Amino acid sequence: MHHHGYLWTGPKQRFDDEALRRPPHPDPPPADGRPELIQRYKEVKAEFPLVDLPPLETAYWLIKPGKLVRGTWEEAKEAAEWLGEQLTGHATRFASESDRDSTWLAILVESATERLGRGGDVSHGFYLERPSFLSLALVCCSPNRTTPELECPSR
Repeated sequence: MHHHGYLWTGPKQRFDDEALRRPPHPDPPPADGRPELIQRYKEVKAEFPLVDLPPLETAYWLIKPGKLVRGTWEEAKEAAEWLGEQLTGHATRFASESDRDSTWLAILVESATERLGRGGDVSHGFYLERPSFLSLALVCCSPNRTTPELECPSR
């Protein structure tokens, strides 16, 4: 088992486009269905695997292009340290003052180490200045506990 790190920052409005953050339903709409639904299904099916937006379900980062992986670690502690570096590096831009608290950030890193060590995924999101958003995720791979059918993006 190993862990992949993902980071996304961007406009909150783009982050809120949930249609591109969830995988398409396994069953397409009926062929005689409303044309706009059929077209939207085709768009989401084509774009979801490629778009850099964070998926609603953390494990689905694994089907995104490998170039979105920001790091890979064998040890949970190393992956959580990367998370800590990202949190520290972005903390001055957090919209909420309580999110900037160094004790709180240390708790998040410690919690990530424990969760990753048990094979779980970790995902955090923070509002940044302007209306921007930061998404950080650490995903267990080979296999992922919640979706073992997903292949590793880098192996």
